[in-house]
Amino acid sequence: MKHVETITLPHDLGEFTEIIDVRSPSEFAEDHLPGAINLPVLNDDERVEVGTIYQSNPFEARRLGAKYISAHAAEHLATHLAGKDKSYSPLVYCWRGGMRSNSLAHILRSVGWRARLIEGGYKAFRKFVSEDTDRLLATPGFHLTVLAGPTGVAKTRLLHTLNDAGAQVLDLEGLADHRGSVLGLVPGTTQPSQKRFETRLWHALSQCDLTQPVFTEAESNRIGTVHCPPELWKKLGQGEVVRIHLPLDQRAAFLLDDYPHFANDPGHLKNLLEKLVKLRGHSQVQQWHHQIDNGQWPEFVESVLRDHYDLVYRRAGDAKSNYPAPSHTVDLLGFSSVDLSRAAAELITRD
Repeated sequence: MKHVETITLPHDLGEFTEIIDVRSPSEFAEDHLPGAINLPVLNDDERVEVGTIYQSNPFEARRLGAKYISAHAAEHLATHLAGKDKSYSPLVYCWRGGMRSNSLAHILRSVGWRARLIEGGYKAFRKFVSEDTDRLLATPGFHLTVLAGPTGVAKTRLLHTLNDAGAQVLDLEGLADHRGSVLGLVPGTTQPSQKRFETRLWHALSQCDLTQPVFTEAESNRIGTVHCPPELWKKLGQGEVVRIHLPLDQRAAFLLDDYPHFANDPGHLKNLLEKLVKLRGHSQVQQWHHQIDNGQWPEFVESVLRDHYDLVYRRAGDAKSNYPAPSHTVDLLGFSSVDLSRAAAELITRD
């Protein structure tokens, strides 16, 4: 098949009307280019079927693939593509820039649209993301201001306040869809794949002016099921650490405000706490269950903080910590918008 016009990365993707990922829905869900839409030309079952047949009879596999691709292309032309005018100029890609993307791109070009392909497809994009992330992290003069402190001192909410105030922020927990602890996955949500997390990280870094300060928070190397790429972990360890302090009773009040789903679904919370039996013992976990059952939420949260999280917290500057000792402490009296705005202004002024 004759290939259509291609682009290589890096390239200004803003010149395209739309970015079309023609891979199967499961491939798209695992990772895709930022802003891409999924118009699959083979669904998951069809992809498996064609791939299986290809092992013994490539000709029959291509014929079957062509049938499926033609049917899906017709469906897309009758639905999503039906209202596109002649200025429509999409970028199309599949796994390696092969039959799937070429087939749809040829059809789109036959209509009169300037469809182009990514040379090497998603596989080339994946290689580019890995290399470009390392390049961005190595930008001369780039440094991170790392907010550190035990669980419940409102670090993430302070990051959001900094962002609202115009500061540059790298919200790793937001990119990972996880709060960074055993209780950190919000019910009804799933974390991105490692590939998706790394694409989100690259995209976030690419939107920053890395000659100017970027705020983030101290994370473990693993955030739920995803982990920090080596160069990011190294960069975090080279950042300037600022310790955030909030009194214990305010930390408990903040967590109750930030994790309302726990009170709404105590059964789910108790199941999560069972993961701590090995570390904290049956007696302690049963005490937490009792407090939950009796609606003793402030007492429960203070105990979880004092008797679990604070015991496992590795302070910046400790021998086994990735992070250097804090250069400064920001004292929060509470977590109101006024408190957080005041702290954000202090951090921005310092930086």
